[in-house]
Amino acid sequence: MKLSILMPVYNEAKTLESAVKRVLDVDYPVEIELVIVDDGSKDGTRDLYPQWRDEPRVVIHEKATNGGKGSAIKKGAELATGDYVIMCDADLEYAPEEIPALLAPILSGESTVVYGTRTFGSHNAYSFLYVLGNKGVTMTANILFNCYISDLETCFKLMPLALYRKLDVRAAGFGMEAEVTGKLLRTGVRPYEVPISYKARSREEGKKLTWKDGVEAIWILLKERIRKPIA
Repeated sequence: MKLSILMPVYNEAKTLESAVKRVLDVDYPVEIELVIVDDGSKDGTRDLYPQWRDEPRVVIHEKATNGGKGSAIKKGAELATGDYVIMCDADLEYAPEEIPALLAPILSGESTVVYGTRTFGSHNAYSFLYVLGNKGVTMTANILFNCYISDLETCFKLMPLALYRKLDVRAAGFGMEAEVTGKLLRTGVRPYEVPISYKARSREEGKKLTWKDGVEAIWILLKERIRKPIA
């Protein structure tokens, strides 16, 4: 089995080197590749890429313009060569060291789709409204699809690469998280959930998600609910 780790990057000069090092230093139970898609960074991030050009486990693609997280992940999925795929942001909010824990249910045959579920607390939450928004979007999905998932917006979504490509995710921005989950739930896939740690950034530190993304997520979920199942 080979795992493709997709890392969308936009203006992450402060954290990218550490993020890449941590991803590559993990002791995985499978072969991995790290697919970095730079989404039009303008803060000096692109000056960091030459150091990884000769690393056989790293693939780097630089987009000419910023298209949003969804578009960067879509490009990463096109370039990926693994059997499974997982998203891992470059902002260090998620711990790459926990990816093997998400692989465990896959390798044991318990599931084919695994989500890393965050537990929010006073020490790791960006703000009350951010957590409330996340819970509101997740609850909307549970009501619409008569299921129970804990964290729709989690970045750590692990699934077969062929399945991700079949979902044909169209949302260019953060709405891709809702679209992926909505399409999975619509086809009857219920993600296996594994608890993970989380360390949210503040707006000053580069947090890009806003309340508008929450509204978009709910709209996407509503549209997915009324569509026919994916063949």
